[in-house]
Amino acid sequence: MQILLTNDDGVRAPGLHALARVAAAYGRVVLCAPDREKSACGRGMTLRDPLRVRKADVEGGYEAYEVNGLPVDCVNLAMTEYFPKGCDLVLSGINNGPNLGWDVTYSGTVAGALEGAVNGIRSIAISVAAYVEMAPLHYESAENWLKEWLPWLLKVPFREHGAISVNVPSIAWTEIRGTKITKMGTRIYEDRVERRSDPWGREYFWQGGTVVMDSSQEGTDVQAVNDGYVSITPLRLDWTDHEHLSDLRRAFPK
Repeated sequence: MQILLTNDDGVRAPGLHALARVAAAYGRVVLCAPDREKSACGRGMTLRDPLRVRKADVEGGYEAYEVNGLPVDCVNLAMTEYFPKGCDLVLSGINNGPNLGWDVTYSGTVAGALEGAVNGIRSIAISVAAYVEMAPLHYESAENWLKEWLPWLLKVPFREHGAISVNVPSIAWTEIRGTKITKMGTRIYEDRVERRSDPWGREYFWQGGTVVMDSSQEGTDVQAVNDGYVSITPLRLDWTDHEHLSDLRRAFPK
C-alpha cells in the first residue's frame, strides 16, 4: 500500500510521527508536510510563490520531505513527485488540538485529507482534542485508537470525494469510553479580535477568542468528545445546501 502522511503542525510534529508508526505496518509511507506550523490555513494553496522542498531527517527514519507551503500544497506536490503510480491512502494528523464542528473549515489538517479526497484517494484526518492550553496531549491514545480502528477504516465504504475526520479526546487510553459515528456540531468564538498596543503605543490586533461549544446537541462530534468518546465524522466536498436549493427553486420567478 502507498500511503501519504501530512499535517498542519510541521514535518517534525510528534503527532505525525505517531501516525507514521501506525501506517508503516501497512506499506510504504511518505511524510510530506509543511516546514513549520500552518494551523488554521484551511484549504489555502500557494499560487504566486515557488514551492521549495527538501528531504527531512525525522524520528524513525521515514522517507520525509518538508515544504515551504500549506498542507494542500504538500498533498499535491507529493502526488506528483513521490507517487507517480498512484497513492492508496492519505492520513493527515495527528493534529495538535481538536477539529470539531465548524472548525473543520479552518483546519489545515482536515484540508490535507480533503485534498486527498479531491484526488479520489481514501483520506482520513485525525486529531487529539485537547481544550486547555498547555494540557498534556495524549497522542498515545490517538495512536492506540488508530491501531485498533484503521483496519475497519480501510474497509468501510467511502463516498466519492469524501473524507473522514476523527477526533480523539486528549485523555488516557484507559479512559476512552468508546467510539461514535457523529455529525458536525457547533463551535463559535466570542471576542474573536482583541485590540492591543505594543510597547511604543502602536495599535495592533490579535485574533483568537474564546470557544463556545454547544455540547447538548445529540449525535455531534462535540458532544461525543466531551463525553469521552472518539468521534468519526464523514465529510464531503459538496457544500451545497440541498434543502435550501429546493426552497430557492420553488421561490424562483416564473
